[in-house]
Formats: sequence, structure tokens, C-alpha cells
Amino acid sequence: MIYLLLSIIASTCIFLIFKLFGKFQVNTLQAIVFNYVTACCCGVLSYESNISISEIANSKWFYGAIALGFLFISIFNIMAITAQKNGLSVASVASKMSVVIPIGFGIIMYNESTGTQKIFGIILALFAVYLASVKSKTTVNFKKNLLFPSLLFLGSGIIDTSIKYLETTYVTENGIPIFSATIFCFAAIIGVIVLTYKNSINQFTFDYKSIVGGFFLGIVNYGSIYFLLKALHFEGSESSTIFTINNVAIVMLSTLMGLFFFREHISRKNWIGILLAIISILLVTLA
Repeated sequence: MIYLLLSIIASTCIFLIFKLFGKFQVNTLQAIVFNYVTACCCGVLSYESNISISEIANSKWFYGAIALGFLFISIFNIMAITAQKNGLSVASVASKMSVVIPIGFGIIMYNESTGTQKIFGIILALFAVYLASVKSKTTVNFKKNLLFPSLLFLGSGIIDTSIKYLETTYVTENGIPIFSATIFCFAAIIGVIVLTYKNSINQFTFDYKSIVGGFFLGIVNYGSIYFLLKALHFEGSESSTIFTINNVAIVMLSTLMGLFFFREHISRKNWIGILLAIISILLVTLA
């Protein structure tokens, strides 16, 4: 479970870094692109074997990695649009509630356990995610501009499900670093194309702070994926358990981090969500 814990910590640090971006006025899009470049380099440096471009291109997971790279940067932009049009709470709930997709996939495709305690824990986890994510004085309007929350929900779920499928079917444990690096490489390529286009239409101003921000974001971003893949690869682990604990714990820790580091207001609903999160994690883990 150490890999799962490290993945949760790394993913929560992503939340902290994004908050700091706003405080120090870092260009988020540029930082995201540099983040993918850094994450790709982390994967290359972590890979213990010799790197062969032809071998990577001929790997069975290669085209899946390309698709994931496209999804990574696309879903980020959809998340930003959802936050702007529907509110931050809607974006948070839609992305985290998508955990039902990989959970269902794991149960149906891999015949993972579905005991009463585990099912109850998963249902409780969904309530925990909703309550911990919804901020006070915020109207959660899923009906308004329904397209973007729906795309965010499906996209986030497809990413987690695809990672599980590729990891189980094609990726060896030793191949996790280069698999992760390839995903981030294509996300970076797409990001560079977007920035190049913005530059061609005079909508690009280079922000030096985005290099530093992207560097630190890339390290924790790589860690979140690498450790999640290691947790999924661990013998005896079930993806339905891993994804439930991972998503709920990230929401819980992010909410608490907002309280202690940024003095964000936590409502009674949020506290109930945190409590339910702890209970659901215990139920799913002990099941």
C-alpha cells in the first residue's frame, strides 16, 4: 500500500502547486506544457534499460500511450472550461465521481470482489467525494452547460480505465517508467503545438515563472502516475479498491490542505464528507 500512499501524496501536491500558481501569477498553460516535458524526462531517467525508439514504437501499449497523452491535456482544458462555466465544485465532483467507471470496469472485466461491505464502502465514497468537494455559497448546477461536465466525467473515467487496462495487459513492471514517459511525451508535444499556434496568432507571451512551476509540477505529476501504476501492478491488489481509496483520499487531503495552508472555509457538508471519506476508506480496505 506504500505505492498507493505515495500516489495520493503526489496527487495532492498537484493541488497545492496549482494553488501556488494562482498566488504567484504563473501562466498555467505554459506551466502545464513544461510539466509534461519534466514528467517525460523523469520517466526516461527512471528507466533502467537502454532506450530504443523502435522498440517503444513497436510496443503493444504505444498507441494507447499516444491516446492517453492526448486525453491528459484535453481533459485538463475541459476541466478548466467546466470550472469557468459551471463552477469549481462541479468540475471537482464530475472528475472525481468518474471513479465509478474504472471501478465498474475492474469488477466486470477482471471479476474483482463485490462483497456487501466493499459495495457499501464504494457508495459511501461517492457521497464523500460530493460532500467534500462542494463549497459553501456555491450552486452546483449540472444542468447548465451539461456538455462539459459530461465530457469531464467520461474523459476522467476513460483515462483511469485505460491506464488499468494497458497496465494489466501490456505493461511490465520494468516498463512502467518508459510507458509513463511516453504518455507525458505526447501530451507535451500537443501542448507545444498549442503554444506554437498561440504564438502564430500573437496570443503568446513567454512566462519565465512557468518553467520553475512546470518543473515542480512535472515531478509530482510523474510521481502520481508512476506510483499509481506500481500500486495497480502489485500482486493481489484490485483496481476497484485502488481507485476508490485513491480518489477519495485525494479529495479528503486536498480539502484539509485548503484549510490549513490557504485558510479556505470548510462547511459542515465538507466535514461530513471528510468523515465519510475516512469511513469509506476503512470499509473498502478492510473488505
